[in-house]
Amino acid sequence: MASSAPITTVYVRNLEERAKIDQLKDALLQIFSEYGNVLDIVAKSNLRAKGQAFVVFDSPESAQKAIDDVQGFELFDKPMQLALARTRSDATVKTTGNEEEFELHKRRRLAEKDKKRAYEAAEEQKRLKRSGPAGSVPDMTGRPAKAARGTGLKSTNPSATAVVPDEYLPPNKILFVQNLPDDYDIEAVTSIFGRFEGFREVRLVPGRRGIAFVEYNGEQGAITAKENTAGMVLGDSHTIKVTYQRQ
Repeated sequence: MASSAPITTVYVRNLEERAKIDQLKDALLQIFSEYGNVLDIVAKSNLRAKGQAFVVFDSPESAQKAIDDVQGFELFDKPMQLALARTRSDATVKTTGNEEEFELHKRRRLAEKDKKRAYEAAEEQKRLKRSGPAGSVPDMTGRPAKAARGTGLKSTNPSATAVVPDEYLPPNKILFVQNLPDDYDIEAVTSIFGRFEGFREVRLVPGRRGIAFVEYNGEQGAITAKENTAGMVLGDSHTIKVTYQRQ
């Protein structure tokens, strides 16, 4: 849900995807600094974020003026498409609010990000199921013909066995931790996860080394812990995997 506070961030899309990030940010800064004080420019090279950027001003007036004047302006031979961002940026909250407000904003943003990824993964599973069994051939009516029985072959249809990957599970208050060093006990795991707000307990699985469940009083504590511990290296070479518990 969008914040009620004035938005000072401009969302820019239709950018040249082949441009290097540093080159792109320098060009955007040169253009948008004409309209006010630019606090930050966010542009990433991953596939989902290519061709997009966020330009953060220190006032909503500067952001709106930039949109009005720069809309359709060509950068690297492509007309930019501009709009106000839907939420305040981290840079804005950090500048205008206190540390507590910034941490709350960041936790909410991370929660929304996790929920969005989970929703997209679920939609992809629905799409796979709607596509019909692999290897089925449409009959004259356009409907998939039933696969022949008795072949003894295991189905290769991805929709038959596909599940939402651990990384895209929706947030909940219990984390599932994998690849812990074999000698890590409850006390050792607690020393890592117990420092986050709302920590409740660590549960090990009898007879299974290297995994644990970490429970918090609510989602926010689990979200913060996950974002701060995922990919942490323990011992010599144990990179832990932290996801939400599958429900």
